[in-house]
Amino acid sequence: MNASYLTNQPQPSTQLSPQLGTQLSPQHSTRASTQRRARPGAMATGLPRRCFALVCLIVGVLLLSGCASLVRPNFETETAKLRAGEYIIDPNHTFVIFRINHLGLSDVIGRFNEIEATLSFDPDTPEALQLDGRIATASIDLGNEEFEDQLRGSSWLDSDQYPFLTFTTNTVVVEDNGDLTIEGDISLRGVTQPLALQARFNGGADNLLTGKYTLGFSATTTLLRSDFGIDQFGALVGDSIDVEIEAEFQRQ
Repeated sequence: MNASYLTNQPQPSTQLSPQLGTQLSPQHSTRASTQRRARPGAMATGLPRRCFALVCLIVGVLLLSGCASLVRPNFETETAKLRAGEYIIDPNHTFVIFRINHLGLSDVIGRFNEIEATLSFDPDTPEALQLDGRIATASIDLGNEEFEDQLRGSSWLDSDQYPFLTFTTNTVVVEDNGDLTIEGDISLRGVTQPLALQARFNGGADNLLTGKYTLGFSATTTLLRSDFGIDQFGALVGDSIDVEIEAEFQRQ
């Protein structure tokens, strides 16, 4: 075969067509690569979104703080600046919670749902404070109706025979830190025993939701169930009962 024929045959082109060559020219390839790396949509929107979320969080906190100030103007935490008067408990914002050990493994936690109390208070003479209250023992609540019925029975609270637990103040001691030790008598199942509440006022404010000036009150105490003749299952259930009280009192 003639060698000149071979050399004169069209060779496979290594050049792209003008159209493709324009699309994949080195300059355009570099520009496309730069665009892929930059991804302006990702960086342009990612940071602003995070900033926007942070701003929303800050604004939300400020609005909640502002709402609290609007709902409870004249809020004061110093006991000496609280308002004197006769108060009754707000049952919708009062909680009496108790805790007792079971088998040494865990604590059973419950509450009472029906509570009444009155408070006579003057910040100029806190030692003259008078707190009196009562709890409907049948309102015991442990989230277990069968267990609650058992505790209402004669071996425990005996709610039919003794429907109320009562507390009456005898003396009040003002501690150095401003907290109060309220000493009084507690009556349960026909038995009366001395009891001391470790208490404090959390502050006071005009509550615009209720239209009442309101005091916040917290107290803790410990009592022995055996002191009131409730001594069943001593080896299984603890004798000591821890009590926590969180309450709001409305001025009359």
